[in-house]
Amino acid sequence: MAAVEERREEDVPVENIGPVAKVQLTWRDRLRSLCTWKTLKMVLLGQSLSVLICGTSVTSTLLEAKYKVSTPTAQSFLNYILLALVFSIPLVRRGGDDNIKVILKRRWWKYAIVALIDVEANYLVVKAYQYTTLTSIQLLDCVTIPVVLVLSWIFLHSRFKWVHYGGIAVCLLGVGSLVGADLLSGRDHVGGDDKLLGDMLCLLGAALYGVSNVAEEYVVRHFTRVEFLGMLGLFGSVICGLQL
Repeated sequence: MAAVEERREEDVPVENIGPVAKVQLTWRDRLRSLCTWKTLKMVLLGQSLSVLICGTSVTSTLLEAKYKVSTPTAQSFLNYILLALVFSIPLVRRGGDDNIKVILKRRWWKYAIVALIDVEANYLVVKAYQYTTLTSIQLLDCVTIPVVLVLSWIFLHSRFKWVHYGGIAVCLLGVGSLVGADLLSGRDHVGGDDKLLGDMLCLLGAALYGVSNVAEEYVVRHFTRVEFLGMLGLFGSVICGLQL
């Protein structure tokens, strides 16, 4: 019987096998696939991070406006120390290629460059509060997005859809309009007088943020998140300490 069944399967002509029908997903199915706990968790974490960043920005503005206190390096110093303490200690306890001694021996200079870029990005953005407004900095900081897109396309070989490029075009158009408005209108908001200089500092800092973010994604793909954060905290603390 087994031989007969095998002969019958062999006798079936290939042309009689029809194409597999594609399943058309409705908008409800697509929406249901997005409404998952994983997506919700990502949105909540992202929005929580946005609230914390906004709080940092408001605090920096108030320090500069009311108390004339501008400490762009000192504000980031404690962050890097905490990163070093939390993520470098596990690297010390690990063995093999994940040990901190092996990591420092093989690629310390790469993490030093990334940490320098990240420290200077924080410095430039915080320094910009002396010269321009909080609203301008919050909007101009979005330049990080097109920088990340371009660098990801070049170095990470990521590919994007036309919707992404359309969003980047709108982002750049808004940035140009905002810089022009700050330059021409001379609005009297909380902030310094040289708004163009503040805008340029913020744009440069946002571009450096983009470089740091792409470097982080590259390291996470090839190594571990703990390694990147530990090395960033370690070298960032040293650089901030020297820059104080």
